[in-house]
Amino acid sequence: MPVTICTWNINSVRLREPLVLRLLREEAPDVLCLQETKSLVEKLPLEGFAALGYAHVLARGDKGYNGVMILSRIPLDPVAHEDFGGKGDARHVAGRTKSGVEIHNVYLPAGGDVPDPEANEKFAHKLRFVEDVARWGEKRRGPAILVGDLNIAPREDDVWSHKQLLKVVSHTPVEVGAFEAARAAGGWEDVTRRDLPEGLVYSWWSYRSPDWDGADKGRRLDHVWATADIAPAPGAGGSRILRAARGWEQPSDHAPVFATFEV
Repeated sequence: MPVTICTWNINSVRLREPLVLRLLREEAPDVLCLQETKSLVEKLPLEGFAALGYAHVLARGDKGYNGVMILSRIPLDPVAHEDFGGKGDARHVAGRTKSGVEIHNVYLPAGGDVPDPEANEKFAHKLRFVEDVARWGEKRRGPAILVGDLNIAPREDDVWSHKQLLKVVSHTPVEVGAFEAARAAGGWEDVTRRDLPEGLVYSWWSYRSPDWDGADKGRRLDHVWATADIAPAPGAGGSRILRAARGWEQPSDHAPVFATFEV
């Protein structure tokens, strides 16, 4: 059956609960994967989501930072989480559909401001995290979809200026190389770029820009990957990014990314 999955770094689900409810009402994805929920699991605002039909919830949380959750209208069985990066952070949660497709929701560390693993432990941790994703992906088996804020914009047309961002964390050659190695190791297809192969594509615009829309200095940090045995749904319209959500009241700096599959 066709299943639409949305991934969104919400930057505090409790603060931005109204935005999540709006997305669920207006866009109605079958599965919504949120990152940076910034909440312990027991404090997640689930009643409003359940009232809209999203009764199936898988979540992990840290107080005030990190946090990942999956809201679903279809049943999902929990899949054991991975400790990518080795710090015990709530950065991965996963479920399995009744048809056997695993859905992995990942929040990859941003990596700080200095792109030097010797001088910046946050950047070193980011690279370790990506390496762990590569090793895990190489070993895992079966149909799977991986989505999330992966905090790396790999292609030249995934950023507003390739030349100016080559030394900026999220687009440095060392990050991009590790990112593509992890994708290849797991046999993952970049679904967004399969469906939108040409042109500038962004999912994040900095809060620092007073005119994010006009300046349009974005990056594609949010990704949808799938193994080769996951087919796109016929006539589903492919992938899309809800850019308008970046302009909603009190927005996240990320926009929701959608893809539809036959699972």
